[in-house]
Amino acid sequence: MGEKSKSAGKKITIVGAGNVGATIAYTFAVNGTCSDVVLIDINKEKAKGEAMDIRQGVSFSHNMEIWDGTYADATGSDIVVVTLGLARKTGQTRLDLAQANVNIVKDVMPQIARYAPDAVYVVVSNPVDIITYTILQCTDLLPNQVIGSGTALDTSRLRSSIADHVGLSPNSIHAYVFGEHGDTSMIPWSITNVAGVPMEQYCNEQKRSEIDKEKIITEVRRAGAEVIKRKGATFYAVAMSVNKICDNILRDSNSIMTVSTVIDGRYGIEYDACFSLPYVIGGHGIERAVLPNLTDEEIEKLRKSAKALRTVLDKLTFK
Repeated sequence: MGEKSKSAGKKITIVGAGNVGATIAYTFAVNGTCSDVVLIDINKEKAKGEAMDIRQGVSFSHNMEIWDGTYADATGSDIVVVTLGLARKTGQTRLDLAQANVNIVKDVMPQIARYAPDAVYVVVSNPVDIITYTILQCTDLLPNQVIGSGTALDTSRLRSSIADHVGLSPNSIHAYVFGEHGDTSMIPWSITNVAGVPMEQYCNEQKRSEIDKEKIITEVRRAGAEVIKRKGATFYAVAMSVNKICDNILRDSNSIMTVSTVIDGRYGIEYDACFSLPYVIGGHGIERAVLPNLTDEEIEKLRKSAKALRTVLDKLTFK
C-alpha cells in the first residue's frame, strides 16, 4: 500500500513483523488500541501478508487501518514498537542474543527515528534492557521517549504465581519484579502485599503456607524459557503487556508499570545501564519514577543486576 496520511486517531508503527510484531498488531486490532498500524519488516511480503490477514477481520472488531510500509511510513507515528531482531531459541538466554541484535538495531533505528523523532518508542526486542540502551546510544531520542517493556510481563507472571498460592485474582496482588528482564531480576518482597497487608502476614492470617520465595523467582525467570521449550516462541503474553503500555501512553493514563529505562543514579546505583523500576507512563512516555523504600538487601540485589548488565554492555560494540 502506498503513501497514507495520518487519520484523526492514533498511529502506531511496528518495526518487525515476526511472531511478536504480528501478534501485537492483532492485539491492537482486537482491543481497538489505535486507529492506524504500519508494519515494517525487511521481509516485505511477510509484512504485507500479516497486514492483509488482520485487515480482513477488522469488520468483526474495531475499525483499524493496517498496512505494510517502509521506514518513511513511520512519519507521524505516536508510538513505534520495536520487535526487530533474532528470536530467542530453546536453551538460549536473552543475553546470548545481544551483539547480533545490537547490530541490527543500530543499523535500523537511526533511520526510523529520523522519520518519527517525536514518537514514544516501546522496545520489545531481546535482550530488552540491552536493546533499550542501544537505541538511546544510536539515536537522538530522549530517555523518556524510549521505554523497554522490561519486567512488565515478569511482574504479571509474578502476580499470577502469587495469586495461585493465596487463592486470589492476580489483580488483587501488589507485587513487582525489578532489575533485568532476565536471570538477575529480583522481587522486592518488602513491598509485596494484598490490600496493604504484607504478604507473610496475609498468609499467616489466612492459614496458608508461607510463600517459597526462591521457587517463585525461579518460576518468573524461567517462565519464558518454559514456553519456548514447549511451543518454540513466546508472543501472546508479551503482546498483551505491550498493548497495555501503548494504551497507557495513548490515553495519557499516568499508570505505574515496571519498565526499562536508564538507571540514572536511582537507589544510588551508578552503573550506566537500563533496567526496570516502577515508572509513571503517560502521553510523553516515562513521566517520572516512583521509588518505594527498599531494604538494604534488596538494593544490593538491584546493584548486582545493574552490574551484570553493565558487564555485558562493556563487551558490546555500539558504534
